[in-house]
Amino acid sequence: MPQTGRVEDSQQLFGRRREIRRVFETLNSGSSVALIGERSIGKSSLLWAIYQQAESQLMPPRKPIYLDMSQVYDEEDFYYALCSEVGIKECKGYRLTRALEKQHPRLLLLLDEIEKMTWQGFTNQVRGQLRGLANGHDAPLRLVVAASTSLDTLFPDSHELGMVSPFQNICLEEEIKLWDEGTIRDFISSRLASTPIRFTDEEVMQIVMASRGHPQELMQLCHRTYSRYVEGM
Repeated sequence: MPQTGRVEDSQQLFGRRREIRRVFETLNSGSSVALIGERSIGKSSLLWAIYQQAESQLMPPRKPIYLDMSQVYDEEDFYYALCSEVGIKECKGYRLTRALEKQHPRLLLLLDEIEKMTWQGFTNQVRGQLRGLANGHDAPLRLVVAASTSLDTLFPDSHELGMVSPFQNICLEEEIKLWDEGTIRDFISSRLASTPIRFTDEEVMQIVMASRGHPQELMQLCHRTYSRYVEGM
């Protein structure tokens, strides 16, 4: 499992089966989802796993489209990226709505780093269009977005303009929590199972305390502890 960046092999994604199950239950009920959790907690890895499993898990099926917003420059670039991934001529507004309504199967749009939409170069207009496209049981789009804070907090400009928050009543929030001690111990045991190395109880407890349940920090601590054993062989 990588110590930084997203996990792209779903077989290596640990401790998130419950969250994945809940996300697909929400999507299949007709709602979109916002994955909310602090930075580097594993939202990108979870989003990628949902992308990989979407075609087999969604009923009725939807074609998954994954966009990493950190790679998108501005609003114009977003429309270009979305249309390019869908395979339609670049457009926005009503033309985009009509083009997406013709797509079969419907689409699942996964947006990583949606905080980018708060930056200069993005307006409430594009967020409003996403809301419209994702509204309704048979909507052209179903959304899964990843953010570090609640979407109502992330997009306060809507309230200032007297408008509905772009994702209010559209995205149900799924909190991505830190790992508890049991999950950490299970992770360490599973990763060491195929090796002759075993961490001591004291080492495991130090990792639990130092990582605070943060998956990325945990993996780095485990790697350093494992490396000490290897160097001593």
